[in-house]
Amino acid sequence: MMTVKPTGHYQLRGDGLYIEFDRLFHAPIEDVWYSLTNRNAMKAWIGTYTGSPSTGAVRFRMNAEGDYADDEGWQAVSILFCDAPHHFVADGSSPEHMRVFANLTERGGMTALTFGQRLYPGTNVAEWGCGWDYYLDRLIAARSGSPMPAWESYFPAFTRYYDDLPVPVRPRPTTESIEVVDPDGRGEPGHGPEDGFDPAHDADLGWPAAPPR
Repeated sequence: MMTVKPTGHYQLRGDGLYIEFDRLFHAPIEDVWYSLTNRNAMKAWIGTYTGSPSTGAVRFRMNAEGDYADDEGWQAVSILFCDAPHHFVADGSSPEHMRVFANLTERGGMTALTFGQRLYPGTNVAEWGCGWDYYLDRLIAARSGSPMPAWESYFPAFTRYYDDLPVPVRPRPTTESIEVVDPDGRGEPGHGPEDGFDPAHDADLGWPAAPPR
């Protein structure tokens, strides 16, 4: 049986604050990408979608939230960026505006996934944090053929962890600091999470301690 624990951490990026989660898979990057993006593979752990992602817009519905009628539970999703099988960014519209991304990197036959959600004023971090831990663990279970974890193991059990999670503060520029700017005048954005993986929770314990870039 899978041992569950809260794994989210805050990360400041160029466009704002994110709550992010890391998972590891003993599988090629294309295989993990398929689990994340194929409408049939997604049914095993999170939901499905209608439409063609190549158009930049689909309708998505989660399938572990309860039973829906055929026309219920769908939300419009805009695909803002996609570089298969490495990275995608998407915006959802229901019940509130939400931006998520997934970064995948492969090394030595193992694939690291960093999944993140941008936080806006009023976002219930504890609720979303519990939810993404739950769904990402469902992804691991679906790929390994293990029993699905129970939602009751995550919520409200993990809410204290997320309520107490320290929020990073973006450092204020000083007169002595030098900003790195690219030719079009924009500052260089961040490159991803600085926190290392938790080997006790990773899908494969043999992964080196370095985080993805």
